[in-house]
Amino acid sequence: MYLLGYDIGSSSVKVCLIEASSGKIIASDFSPKKEMKITAVSPGWAEQNPEDWWTHLKLAHEAVIQKSGIHPDDIKAIGITWQMHGLILTDKNQNLLRPAIIWCDSRAVPYGEKAFREIGEEKCLSHLLNSPGNFTASKLAWVKENEPEIFDKIDKIMLPGDYIAMKLSGEIGITIEGLSEGIFWDFKNNGISEDIINYYGIPKSFFPDIIPTFGIQATVSARTSHELGLKEGTPISYRAGDQPNNALSLNVFNPGEIASTAGTSGVVYGILDQLEYDPLSRVNTFAHVNHTPEETRLGVLLCINGTGILNSWMKHNLATSLLSYGDMNDLASLSPIGSKGLSIIPFGNGAERVLENKDTSCSIHGINFNIHSKGDILRAAQEGIVFSYEYGMNIMRDIGMDIQVIRAGNTNMFLSPVFRQSLASVSNAVIELYDTDGAVGAARAAGMGIGYYADSEEAFSSLEKIAVIEPERENRELYLEAYSRWTKHLNEII
Repeated sequence: MYLLGYDIGSSSVKVCLIEASSGKIIASDFSPKKEMKITAVSPGWAEQNPEDWWTHLKLAHEAVIQKSGIHPDDIKAIGITWQMHGLILTDKNQNLLRPAIIWCDSRAVPYGEKAFREIGEEKCLSHLLNSPGNFTASKLAWVKENEPEIFDKIDKIMLPGDYIAMKLSGEIGITIEGLSEGIFWDFKNNGISEDIINYYGIPKSFFPDIIPTFGIQATVSARTSHELGLKEGTPISYRAGDQPNNALSLNVFNPGEIASTAGTSGVVYGILDQLEYDPLSRVNTFAHVNHTPEETRLGVLLCINGTGILNSWMKHNLATSLLSYGDMNDLASLSPIGSKGLSIIPFGNGAERVLENKDTSCSIHGINFNIHSKGDILRAAQEGIVFSYEYGMNIMRDIGMDIQVIRAGNTNMFLSPVFRQSLASVSNAVIELYDTDGAVGAARAAGMGIGYYADSEEAFSSLEKIAVIEPERENRELYLEAYSRWTKHLNEII
């Protein structure tokens, strides 16, 4: 018996097949092999065509089936995870009305800020746990004002994973977790926010039926059975946004547990059991995968847009002579802690929530042509990302998070010794690295959704810890000195 996980990212689509009883990865693949295109028609915009996600899902799926050699009839459940906060619009025939406005698009910031003021800051925070900000609801408000001919054709709004589930099954649904990440969910009234939809003028008919995060949400249609080779009727039994799902992938379900990722964007995500929020909405609070009206489980999310994308930019524009990210990490490790006084502010990927939706751009401070080399710049970039994490984690601490252990997958920037040691040392937290990723987590969760696993402990009993990084306490003052210099430069900008 096998379980299938689909991870719809902004860089690629990953597919993973696991054997249910052992949790062993049988095969995985991703598409495209180069980063997926993000279209920016205007500054601050970011769009992708959802049909491209589907195309790349099919390519990666086909590769996984071929690699595994299994019969698709033996796949008993499908889980889906996706890049959060996107907006997909379809008409009554389930046809796309426009490209998806994705997570790093900042055009809706003024709409969210105005709604925050006019609905009332205290009301937004106490009911939504966030400012409407630059999230899905505000993106829809932008469409209503700027593309009324499209708005008038809308039958349903979706998040990226809902769209993929629709392509698989022909059915449209949305979870409480999905509604909360779009800032459509009222936590006090346990329903779609009347304040948001009335303020923005969003018809309630736009929303699909609410479905559980775990459970039989839909089944593979005859059409998709033919297209993907899956058995008709295979259940889709789990879906969640990438950050709640990444936390799930690391067996982070309970209050006080912390997960982190460092891909294109970077995240620290911790679990609370009470309705808490940052009064400035610099970190955001959403429903976690196991949240119910009866048992509060919230994910406090710190998101830094300018994370792996800065490292990628460095590779493609500065370190072009180096063969790999591993080569870059090796060169960065030759530079001392603090990068010889060099500081990089990494916020070059649109408006940053942690800076109250300011768009400061990326900047380099303190460069000296006589002492700094390529390795210093590469280290300063990684340290700058780490320092942006610590800046946000201090906000999380202020609302009750106790950050002592950070769990992460052994992937992306956590492969860098400089990055992970700097993060452990400046935060004074132990980092635990695990052999997992979002697609693997989605596959395990699909098993929970069909009841194959009794609970999360059984589902993640085979999760393998592969490394522990302790803070360098003897060098902590050097890290804190570099962080202090970095914050000084940041404060001069903001």
